[in-house]
Amino acid sequence: MLSSGLYDFVIIGGGIIGAATAMALQKDSGYKILIIEAEDKLAAHQTGNNSGVIHSGLYYKPGSLKAKNCTEGRELMYRFCEENNIPYDKCGKIVVAVDESELDPLKMLYERGIANGLEGLKKLNAGELKEYEPNVSGIAGLFVPQTGIVDYKKVTKVYAAKVKDKNGELKLNCKFLSVKKSRDELIISTNLGELKTKFLINCGGLYSDRIAKICGVDPGLIIIPFRGEYYKLKMDKKHLVKNLIYPVPDVSFPFLGVHFTRLIDGGVEAGPNAVLAFKREGYSHKDISLRDVSEMITYVGFWRMISKHYKMGFREFHRSLSKTAFVKALRKLVPDIDADSIEKGGTGVRAQALEPSGKLVDDFRIVETEKMIHVLNAPSPAATASISIGNKIAQMAKKNFERYV
Repeated sequence: MLSSGLYDFVIIGGGIIGAATAMALQKDSGYKILIIEAEDKLAAHQTGNNSGVIHSGLYYKPGSLKAKNCTEGRELMYRFCEENNIPYDKCGKIVVAVDESELDPLKMLYERGIANGLEGLKKLNAGELKEYEPNVSGIAGLFVPQTGIVDYKKVTKVYAAKVKDKNGELKLNCKFLSVKKSRDELIISTNLGELKTKFLINCGGLYSDRIAKICGVDPGLIIIPFRGEYYKLKMDKKHLVKNLIYPVPDVSFPFLGVHFTRLIDGGVEAGPNAVLAFKREGYSHKDISLRDVSEMITYVGFWRMISKHYKMGFREFHRSLSKTAFVKALRKLVPDIDADSIEKGGTGVRAQALEPSGKLVDDFRIVETEKMIHVLNAPSPAATASISIGNKIAQMAKKNFERYV
């Protein structure tokens, strides 16, 4: 049963951003807070299906919200893990240029890293690459010491535990349906009944745009789901990768390319690709939603995106359907990998915001209205930066709360 009392804040979404926001609001306050989560557990989607990388801030445009929140949030994450006995490893990573066409983009990455305050960045020649990853193949690279690995499901659970320790509440299997505005409160309808709050924060991830519309807010974008498919190295091949190995990415596209990631539990993932999904929770090729597909193909921005990125889209689909193509991409970085080296791993679905212009939104998008905040795009490095982002959302919410409530 839901409480019949009046909450100060209701947060939709029990992923890492929703939990971090609640934690930030609860800190040094007496707010009555409730997190509602449609699934039967926290971190069920994007948070719980990523590769657990604590990102450095190397890739992001200097001055962007991504860059600012990542560099700040990274150090907050390491500190939080240390203080709360959450296992992590600040292992560093290498970015590898495999041919001369990638040398200029690699140089640009180095310059971005310096602009974003990364200390200890090291340029590597072909021989020095081997010192970090003996099985890698490349002509040049970067070593990025700030990168690490962690289990973000564990992090999210600790965030939520801290919220509950300060009398915050969490309701699982509780799906947001609608909201009615009255003079003094918002009346939220869920599958479990109604609840009342003074303020609403939408951290709904894959459904954040629809939640905003239900709340009477034009998001100015729609969420397009991209499925990330992983393989994992078999036990007898894990020695081929010591830590993290990344390619030089296409910075015009908000995905980092197929890479190798050592996991905090000792496994090694290879991937992901970035395949357009046909359902917002489309974790396999068989998952199709007529509503989601219809919404995509009737949206002008979808076709503009396709016209810009169709070549890359075809490559991603081909790699999704062909293990041979996937292995070929991996062998560019580690030639000793073959089809027998890997087996199917997990999948995740990324909530990618798309504007009518066809632009894939590459930065955080947070919209503030009276008594509401809507987090409409929280791309990678959202998990890394979650404490920083949660603090900023909480600051915005408190100001709005004081103004209107």
